[in-house]
Amino acid sequence: MTDIVQEKILGSNRRVTILNTYIDVLTMNETIDLVEKYVRCSEPLHLIGVNADKINVSNENEKMRKIVNSCGIINADGASVVLASRFLNKPLPERVAGIDLMQNLVSLSNKKGYTIYLLGAKKNVVNKTAKVLKDRFRNLKIVGVHDGYFNRDEWLEISNKLKAVKPDFVFVGITSPKKEYLVEYLQVQGNNCVFMGVGGSFDVISGNITRAPKWIQKLNMEWLFRVSQEPKRLFKRYFLGNVKFIKNIIHEKQRTRF
Repeated sequence: MTDIVQEKILGSNRRVTILNTYIDVLTMNETIDLVEKYVRCSEPLHLIGVNADKINVSNENEKMRKIVNSCGIINADGASVVLASRFLNKPLPERVAGIDLMQNLVSLSNKKGYTIYLLGAKKNVVNKTAKVLKDRFRNLKIVGVHDGYFNRDEWLEISNKLKAVKPDFVFVGITSPKKEYLVEYLQVQGNNCVFMGVGGSFDVISGNITRAPKWIQKLNMEWLFRVSQEPKRLFKRYFLGNVKFIKNIIHEKQRTRF
């Protein structure tokens, strides 16, 4: 791919910085259009969504921050991030929810003939996710499915499996920061595709976990619904994490005043 084409792709989105993390000023539709440019040009892409928790982690983990900020597309996948951007006078247009973006890209693949690979979650969950997507999108080409339970010494095997089928999209349902480290490794190994971390999307699509109703989503309270489902695992991340995020945002606002 020429430098001119590369510039057209990477230069088509504007970024703001929130607590040392780059975030693209993109809507859902703009994101989809931009991602497809990468696919058509066979240009590798790490597509990532950041919320308050990921920004907190990035500020505590230099390696993580470097990976996040080096991604070709960085979306605001959290209402708190969008609200913070407005408070800091760096307004982002909307939340680009990861699960919605994934399903939109799957729909795009169904229409355009792009191939997808599902990587992550428990074996029964990822297999059920593949079945649900195939039932929903009749022309969808799923070229591979692999659970997320493997060790670091198996990463090369995963890379070789991807190279054998050459998917256009790899949706990765693995917890952070392992997910980001894995994607970085797979890209270094020469896998030229779109990698997208999808969090717990496989659990939702498969029916293993229920997503918040639309009215809760519209109130920007989807995070609270998730905490109610898994309070022991998510309380610290969301409640204490959000307090830390808000505190840091207020400090950032005060710092920029002078």
